[in-house]
This record gives sequence, structure tokens and C-alpha cells, in this order.
Amino acid sequence: MIDYIDEALKLWAAELHGPEPVIWGSGGGNVIATLMATKGELIRSTRGSRVLLDEAAEIELIVNKHLPFKEKQVVVEHYTNYDSREAQKWEACGCGRTRYYERLHQAHESIEAQLMKRRAA
Repeated sequence: MIDYIDEALKLWAAELHGPEPVIWGSGGGNVIATLMATKGELIRSTRGSRVLLDEAAEIELIVNKHLPFKEKQVVVEHYTNYDSREAQKWEACGCGRTRYYERLHQAHESIEAQLMKRRAA
């Protein structure tokens, strides 16, 4: 695994796919309905950082649009499935431990390449 990609994916999962839903305070939603649903408490993100939200959104796009299916499946399972044990995650992806982590590493490399490509543009 690539450590900083691992950390970025953990933040992405916490921001956009945490066990508790994230309530976005601006853009793309009905603020009145959000305020009613949260009883007046408007939460912008789980960590409160615009930079983290921007990076999380960028990673969301990369994961959903640029990763091959099997790599995306492993990333989603590894970082957003908070309830399963490790062996259950491997089984959900239809592979053993070694292949699971090979796919995860491939996904890290793909995400790193996409981030570098986006930052160079």
C-alpha cells in the first residue's frame, strides 16, 4: 500500500461514506429540508475542512470513474465497510487475502497516477 494514498482514502471514506451520513450545507440540496431533518443543526462535513472535502470529492470521482471494477470493489469494501471482518471483505470481493491486497495496491497506484495527472493539468 502507498501510505499517503491510504490516508487519503481513509479521509475520503470518513467524509463521504462514513457510518453517519454527512449533511452538506451548501450547493446541490435543499437547505430548508436539511435544517428540518437535522433539527436546525447544519453540519458541513465530518472534519470541517474545505480542503479535505475538495480532496474527498476528487477521490470520489477517481474511484467511481477511473478505477477498473475489481479495484473499485476492493477500495469500497476496504475503506467503507465498517461492519465486516477482514476475511468477510475478501470473500465479498471474490478473492483470497493475497489477491485482495494485490488489487488494493493496484488501486492505490491507479489513484496516485490520477491525482498526479490532475495536479499537473
